[in-house]
Amino acid sequence: MRAKVSYTVSAVVLVFYFVLVGDRGVLLIADGRPVTVAFGIAVLVLPLIGAWFLWHTTQFARHAGRLGRELEAEGGLPPDELLRTPSGRIDRDSADAVFVKRQAETEAAPDDWRNWFRLAVAYFDARDTPRARKAMQHAIALHDGKTPPAAAEPRTAVTPGPIPPNG
Repeated sequence: MRAKVSYTVSAVVLVFYFVLVGDRGVLLIADGRPVTVAFGIAVLVLPLIGAWFLWHTTQFARHAGRLGRELEAEGGLPPDELLRTPSGRIDRDSADAVFVKRQAETEAAPDDWRNWFRLAVAYFDARDTPRARKAMQHAIALHDGKTPPAAAEPRTAVTPGPIPPNG
């Protein structure tokens, strides 16, 4: 719940920023001089890119949440098997062991979105966010009956990136 509140507050602040910057861009364009019109157009591009990114990030989070709720209802969420340090951080060896297990499950049944979801969680626990996102996108595509992106298919033995030492 705390993550949802933080995300919502951040999104509202970003939308406020987009409106504020967009207004300044319109004012620059309204000035009419070639230099200010060029700057105004350049300034308007930033909120458009930001809004596009915010929209896609929100959609990704909604879809991943939907899959998580569905998997939870089925009783298929991965159990928390990770050992933690006294400070609460995930133990590197523990994350590696769980990752290898999830990867083997996914390689055994590569067309099951549930395995890809659990693999995404293992990547995330191993602090490999880019691969976690790609694996989750793959799970979403499989769940929705779409063709998964080819780049998201780590079917060969892939070890998660190095986990920083506990600090």
